[in-house]
Amino acid sequence: MGLTTVEKVIFLQEVDIFELISSENLALLAAITEELDAESGTVLFREGDVSDSMYIIVDGELKITRDNAEVMRARYRDVVGTWALLDDRERVVTATIVKDSHLLRIDRDDFVDVLADNVQLTQGILKAIAGRLRSLMQRVG
Repeated sequence: MGLTTVEKVIFLQEVDIFELISSENLALLAAITEELDAESGTVLFREGDVSDSMYIIVDGELKITRDNAEVMRARYRDVVGTWALLDDRERVVTATIVKDSHLLRIDRDDFVDVLADNVQLTQGILKAIAGRLRSLMQRVG
């Protein structure tokens, strides 16, 4: 299932972390995404692995666990590994494919290169991440 750049942009427009980004800037991100197919049972990444990329689910389902306990299920347009784009700390969860999946992968080094050349893109993503943190804090507090 190969997506064109335009199809990737349309898809990324509906992903929460990119919702404040213009189509023009999303085209820059679409250009660095890699498509990946993974079968059920595949471990995408493990707790303790080096964080080097983020994944967006185009189709399928992932189980996210921490200390062998299920934390959540990730499905269509969900993002896993967001923090990997911002730092190089170890993963804090394990992501396992539970339904054959088609994913978009964004590599941290490629992402940083794109951000370095585009202030508007950087601002939009930072605002989206700040919104996610506020939402999380409201749920916790």
